[in-house]
Amino acid sequence: MYDLTGFQRDLLYTVAGLDSPHGLAIKDDLEDYYENEIYHGRLYPNLDTLVDKGLIEKGKIDRRTNEYSVTRRGEREIETRRNWEQQYMDL
Repeated sequence: MYDLTGFQRDLLYTVAGLDSPHGLAIKDDLEDYYENEIYHGRLYPNLDTLVDKGLIEKGKIDRRTNEYSVTRRGEREIETRRNWEQQYMDL
């Protein structure tokens, strides 16, 4: 996870936190958080990067819509990151 950008990490967390997330649901959730528009040219290449790194999987809902899910590796990476963050939060 150390090699992810902050945006990619936020994408991973968003995919993990949504039920059966698809691109537009992920986009909407991140736009609420960032309070800014997330463009397709930023969203989908970064989702593809997470797929390439084995942190999420991409499946098809229909011809136009992809569904994303966190892999076991992605879950381990999130857990490792949370443990690392927690050591600094317990001050």
